[in-house]
Amino acid sequence: MTNTLEKKVYFSQLFYIYGKLLTRKQQELFIAYYEEDYSLQEIADEFGISRNAVHDALKTAIKNLENFEEVLNLFKKNQKLDKIIDKYQNNKEFESIITELKEME
Repeated sequence: MTNTLEKKVYFSQLFYIYGKLLTRKQQELFIAYYEEDYSLQEIADEFGISRNAVHDALKTAIKNLENFEEVLNLFKKNQKLDKIIDKYQNNKEFESIITELKEME
């Protein structure tokens, strides 16, 4: 990945798919940092832990999310599915199939 914004978006998408597999604390820290845009120090102050502990927990959470994707490939499969849906979106012949695929998301 080339830039920080792309990484944030990617990690947020992985979190959307696999977030429930993280510990409750990892979920809370992830949301504070990636979704609510708190700094590491702000999170540390709010949770009563060190800045380094926040950094380590986020690093572990990201590693876990990437490991889940490496094994399950749900993000990759979802991207492929989206491309197929986009390709046939306006084709009346496939309208019912596209509707069913969208309901799966």
